[in-house]
Amino acid sequence: MNHFAFSATTVLLVVTTAVSLIALYLSPKLLAQCAFQPYFVWRGEKRNSIYLAGFVHANLMHLLVNMWCLWIFGPPLERLIGGTRFVVLYGVALVASHLPTLFKERQNPKYASVGASGAISAVLFAFIVYYPKSELFLLFLPIPVQAWLFGLLYLAYSVYASRDKNSHINHDAHFWGALTGLLFVLIVDPGAWARLF
Repeated sequence: MNHFAFSATTVLLVVTTAVSLIALYLSPKLLAQCAFQPYFVWRGEKRNSIYLAGFVHANLMHLLVNMWCLWIFGPPLERLIGGTRFVVLYGVALVASHLPTLFKERQNPKYASVGASGAISAVLFAFIVYYPKSELFLLFLPIPVQAWLFGLLYLAYSVYASRDKNSHINHDAHFWGALTGLLFVLIVDPGAWARLF
């Protein structure tokens, strides 16, 4: 029986894709309701948006990139650490990656962001701890790239993209999600870090 068909990764892929497509093409109101807006969270509103924002995306490309990364890195990581730990990692990262922005944008009523990027980043960097030299073939590069290098390029892009103040993508969450993934492995499986050196 195909493990992937019944995995937590599959459930997250299907649910996130379905909700995102509904929000993008059928119910823009849903997109607005789920958007993470720290200004309103601090005022007792939209508190659920700190995790609901991870199930909607700014546009189709944003959704495709995040779900592609989850499809690539999720199954091998889930098989290694187990479904329960995988879901805990994903959920914790979804919230933890938003916390710095919760403080940073608390006085900005215009700020709103969506996307699962923080959780995806955590999955990616947890994967890198276990498989740092795993080779990836990327659509825009004709040569294989090792996982650790892909991670660095991903963070470098996030830093660059975070300069766009008009984006509804929380690029800061990429960095904090990465840190969450690294710390998660350090806490639940410190031996994985020891094997890197």
